[in-house]
Amino acid sequence: MAVDLRERVRDVPDWPEQGVVFRDITPLLRDPEALDQTVRELAEWGTKRSPAVVLGAEARGFILGAAIAREIGCGFVPARRPGKLPPETVGATYALEYGKNTLELHPETIRKGDRVLIHDDVLATGGTVEAVAQLVERLGGEVVGCCFIIELTFLKGREKLSKYDLHALIVY
Repeated sequence: MAVDLRERVRDVPDWPEQGVVFRDITPLLRDPEALDQTVRELAEWGTKRSPAVVLGAEARGFILGAAIAREIGCGFVPARRPGKLPPETVGATYALEYGKNTLELHPETIRKGDRVLIHDDVLATGGTVEAVAQLVERLGGEVVGCCFIIELTFLKGREKLSKYDLHALIVY
């Protein structure tokens, strides 16, 4: 019997700032059945895109990104915050719904022609995925899809990412 994943997401009002409702996936991650179902469903969708690698965006995107890659049978590439990866990196800076951030990766982890599935926990404004997708393309990779646990439709990230194949398990 399938788990209702929406029931495993906790709403945290006014975090990280007043007026924002944070969708906390920690209860979902804690529940073994919900975790298994989430990874399995995202991997089933991703497998059809035949990726060489799954790119997981820090921080919550690479919690499941490696598990999705394992399930698909492909490699995993972490996109990390500045200063987390040793020496040579390439990066992209982007706007969040409440600030700015930068993600970096090792340039040799995306090879010319690589088919890349991008995973992040939440599709909000689309800024994170847009930045890493542009980085993938700059390095010669092809973004074959972007998958999320949650999509927040009111922030219109899907519009920003309209040229990509997108999938979310839970839509608000």
